[in-house]
Amino acid sequence: MNLEFVEFIRVEEKLLCIIVKAPTHLDRTTFVTPENLNLQVGFVVYKAGEEVPRHYHNEIERPVSSTSEVLNVRVGSCNVQIYDDSQNLVADRRLDVGDIVIFVGGGHGFRMNKDTVLSEVKQGPYIGIDEKTNF
Repeated sequence: MNLEFVEFIRVEEKLLCIIVKAPTHLDRTTFVTPENLNLQVGFVVYKAGEEVPRHYHNEIERPVSSTSEVLNVRVGSCNVQIYDDSQNLVADRRLDVGDIVIFVGGGHGFRMNKDTVLSEVKQGPYIGIDEKTNF
């Protein structure tokens, strides 16, 4: 995948995070995550007047053993710090309005540069504070 607005952050071969800077123009549907990931994230492009047929998604069992997160910066600006499984800092990146970060491994933290609103999507249900470890 050769998308100049997408950065894959890895340690050795392990994918930790995907940072998607807000693209200025897309003329076709583009997914930014690898096909084997337990989340698919992309931009679906439609022309005026096109429709998506009514549908529902069939029940399919998909075993999930870890939590992936997708956050989108709606307002403000922040820096995200990406850590490997040994809690070593791997990367520190600025995120602005429209940027997306996809966490699939390791750890992470944020520092807000301005008042910030993030929208977050992750697997549920939320089981409480015991589902994460602070370091």
